[in-house]
Amino acid sequence: MGNLCHIYTDHKSLKYIFTQPELNMRQRRWLELIKDYNLEVHYHPGKANVVADALSRKQHVEPLLEEGFNLLHPVVLHNIVISCSLESQIIELQKSDPGIFHIKRKMQEQDTKHFRVDEKGVLWFDNRLVVPKDHDVHNKIIDEAHSSKLSIHLGSSKIYQDLKPRFWWTKMKKEIAAYVARCDTCCRVKAVHLKPAGLLQPLSVPGWKWEEISMDFIVGLPLTQKGHNSIWVIVDRLTKSAHFIPVHATYRPSDYAELYFSQIVRLHGVPRTIISIEVLSSLPAFGSTCIHSLVQNWFAIQPTILKPPDRLSV
Repeated sequence: MGNLCHIYTDHKSLKYIFTQPELNMRQRRWLELIKDYNLEVHYHPGKANVVADALSRKQHVEPLLEEGFNLLHPVVLHNIVISCSLESQIIELQKSDPGIFHIKRKMQEQDTKHFRVDEKGVLWFDNRLVVPKDHDVHNKIIDEAHSSKLSIHLGSSKIYQDLKPRFWWTKMKKEIAAYVARCDTCCRVKAVHLKPAGLLQPLSVPGWKWEEISMDFIVGLPLTQKGHNSIWVIVDRLTKSAHFIPVHATYRPSDYAELYFSQIVRLHGVPRTIISIEVLSSLPAFGSTCIHSLVQNWFAIQPTILKPPDRLSV
């Protein structure tokens, strides 16, 4: 402790980690760890790092001996087989899973395009191993692809692309996205790349009643004797008085425009603004229909208004 330590790296940007004005969350976490040590970071190109590369190949351990025989002798042939314990666990679970039995029974009744059973009785979806409906196994597979030392907390899309060639189960992509969203490390370290939200912009106070209205629907109601199953709610933003108009979910924009003129415009006139978030999927068609009806009504009453009185003949 107290001695100056020199660190050589081929990552040039790390040379300025102590003087860099802006750091991301991961760099701040590493800076909090190394700030207690007396060290200096020096840049050394990777192609010139010959000495360190030679030291990494130095033999640090004694040769392994078993009954007086050198296992590291160049004449001896070694064979190391790496097998996945998850696959064997999945194959054992297939033997007792009711969902797997149901798929195999359907395969016997009719030919399937993607499912197949190999000579060992293992169920496959194309070339992907079918995973039974076991949330512990699902979480273990996702955890291996997300939180292991070789995966470095990847995103949901990258994890899905890594697991897709080997495993298959229903709602696989949805479960991966939910697992990544619950990861505490990702929530704390990974930065948010969205623009900061601005201040709220409240609506202005209306100047007069029924100049500005808002509308919404109450849907999913039982069918009435007149064939209505929804309620169209139209509220005045100033006085909060409302009209509740029974409608049907299959009404077209022309039907809503006709009801609007007969129930609202007839009593309160034409409003200046209409506020609606998710009311009408065809709101432009509703507006054009209202304008068309308004023009028709205007031309219908215009001759009566503008017609001069008949002059008396002398």
